[in-house]
Amino acid sequence: MTWDKTRGPRIAFVGTGAQGASIGADFALAGLDVTFIEQWPEHVMAIREHGITVNLPTRTINTKVPALHLCQVAEIKEPFDVVFLVVKAYDTKWACQLIEPYLAPDGLVVGLQNGMTHEDIAAIVGRERTIGAVIEIASNMFVPGITNRQNDHDTSWFALGALDPKTQERVEDVADLLRNSGTVEVVDDIRSAKWMKLVVNAAELIPSAIVNLPLADATRAPGMLEVMRTAGYEAMQAALADGAKIIPIIGMPPITTNHPERYVDRIFEEVLTTFSQADTLTTSLQDWRKGRRAEIQEVNGWVVDMLRTHGQSAPINQRVLEMAFDIEAGRLEAHPENSKLLIEAYEAIADRR
Repeated sequence: MTWDKTRGPRIAFVGTGAQGASIGADFALAGLDVTFIEQWPEHVMAIREHGITVNLPTRTINTKVPALHLCQVAEIKEPFDVVFLVVKAYDTKWACQLIEPYLAPDGLVVGLQNGMTHEDIAAIVGRERTIGAVIEIASNMFVPGITNRQNDHDTSWFALGALDPKTQERVEDVADLLRNSGTVEVVDDIRSAKWMKLVVNAAELIPSAIVNLPLADATRAPGMLEVMRTAGYEAMQAALADGAKIIPIIGMPPITTNHPERYVDRIFEEVLTTFSQADTLTTSLQDWRKGRRAEIQEVNGWVVDMLRTHGQSAPINQRVLEMAFDIEAGRLEAHPENSKLLIEAYEAIADRR
């Protein structure tokens, strides 16, 4: 790494919502040089006045950290060595365009995001400056300056990997930074790792949001577990069609089966038992309850488009896509009764088998 070893790297978190703020707070408490860059004005003001507060399962932390609004990025004088991008997948390109002029020539951008955003990052800052990542933490934020993180360090998991093989040797130094917030694995095939996370995201994020229930409650609703698993099965088909490999993520043991559907079941169960609590709301449902857009096209839509490219269909993900867009357009309300519409789509598939 070429940053000053005595001073350490200059670090920015672009996007300091529930996830970014909690991880960034760990960095600040570790004494790292970290700056928050955020688009929510009230959140920036609250951090400046009271610091960032993170409520964890058994403790609460608070720390001061410099916070800039997007409009103040142009005032930055010294470039950043590492930028952790923690914005929504659909905000990736413009966020990278915003921060690229303030990235050191050999600086790195780490995409701590859902979806296959690594290629969007690389398109702006270059493959040699891009590190893909997988993140597994459950958090929520509804009050400026306060984030509620449901996973302490022992159950927070990350994977990191470079897109350019020449950059891979630098990933371990970035992993050491991120270990201030949880377990970090450096992987050689970050593209496959991100696909495996998208598989479980396709099963859980939007489907549970459509029925307006916490994740655990959604899986217990009659018929919904089968619907959600099938969305995951289709996503795995898309991953394999795209050349991804079935590899373990989120701390799972080495794969003992290459059966795609069994793997989906295992990873989904791991998310439910280790990384979720009874009241965990997926990020998509949080977005809708805040009146915001969710990552629909970037997850379930990615599955539909990938399988279509390979001459295949994804009927459950297609139905999820249609209902989610109807909810965002105001034509449908997120409600437990929506499970009937999803189950109808599932049963139609079952009848054709």
